[in-house]
Amino acid sequence: MSDISNAAPQLSRRGLLKVGLLGGAFLATAGVTASLSGCSAGGPAAGFAVLRGSDLPSLRALIPVVLEGAVPAEAMQAAVDATLQGIDHNLHHLSPELLKLTQQLFDVLAMTVTRGPLTGIWGSWENASAEDIRQFLARWEHSSLDLLRMGHASLLQVVLMSWYARPQSWAHCGYPGPPQF
Repeated sequence: MSDISNAAPQLSRRGLLKVGLLGGAFLATAGVTASLSGCSAGGPAAGFAVLRGSDLPSLRALIPVVLEGAVPAEAMQAAVDATLQGIDHNLHHLSPELLKLTQQLFDVLAMTVTRGPLTGIWGSWENASAEDIRQFLARWEHSSLDLLRMGHASLLQVVLMSWYARPQSWAHCGYPGPPQF
């Protein structure tokens, strides 16, 4: 039996630090670019307290993929709209620092210069297929960069918490609702 442990490339501590620094520098540059270009500036989109117009395309593409199997196809558009309202409500009640971090995550998804390399979605979110979005989510979930894994977890939490807080979602998961007094 041959030893294959040396076949895999080894990442030294120095290499890991370089990757972390380069990734951090890339994301910081993207954030500064977003701020300077006005991508992250501006107020909320019409009908929302916090969500900006630049946040909506990625969320509208992501929500149906995340809720797949939990929502019937004919009810998906209503579920997406309800989830967006829930996300907006939840973000409106976040601390300013957590809101800022979440908006930076949304900025990374909105900007073409960061979206393509980081997500694999090179075109607009409206043209991304469900399979493209699944691959993006898997890419971030299994990334060697902690920042991308945290972004994956944050996106899923934002969507799932907003959907499952709604009474329409309870029947699918067998939750009878809160006790009636």
